[in-house]
Amino acid sequence: MAKRGGFPGGIPNNMNNLMKQAQRMQRQMEVQQAELEAKEFEASSGGGAVSVTVTGKREITKVKIDPDAVDPEDVEMLEDLIMAAANEALRKCEEETAAQMSKITGGLSGLGGGLF
Repeated sequence: MAKRGGFPGGIPNNMNNLMKQAQRMQRQMEVQQAELEAKEFEASSGGGAVSVTVTGKREITKVKIDPDAVDPEDVEMLEDLIMAAANEALRKCEEETAAQMSKITGGLSGLGGGLF
């Protein structure tokens, strides 16, 4: 008679191997997450008039604005340049995160569980 709630004779070898592989993948993802969080991604707009740097944690750490881009009569243009540069830096971060995650999971989707 099998043990209640389990497999006869314990967990089959292939299940053990699968669990070990999942644990190894989780450790790799944790290491990769830490490495990505330490990285910085920079993007500029307006021909370099505005530059924004974000971390892998998706936090803005630097904003550089060329003084020539500051026109009190056209603040909206400067706002648009800042927004464009920030969005581009965040896009670069997301692309790098997705590429690194794909290396770990072998292209399997849905394994990240929202970690990245």
